Amino acid sequence: MKRQKRDCLARAHAKGYHAGVLGRAKEVCPFQQVDAKSSWLGGWRDAYEERSHGLFMK
Repeated sequence: MKRQKRDCLARAHAKGYHAGVLGRAKEVCPFQQVDAKSSWLGGWRDAYEERSHGLFMK
């Protein structure tokens, strides 16, 4: 069975989440396409929200 690559939008979300956990600004989004950029920002917002609730160290 062939191994399938992860969906590019899921990967963008995961990268945005990671950037949010690290405390990076949302302006550092590396994506230019609207769909990927919106997924990245969604991940960033999820992590930012969790940081504000104290789930990660600042």
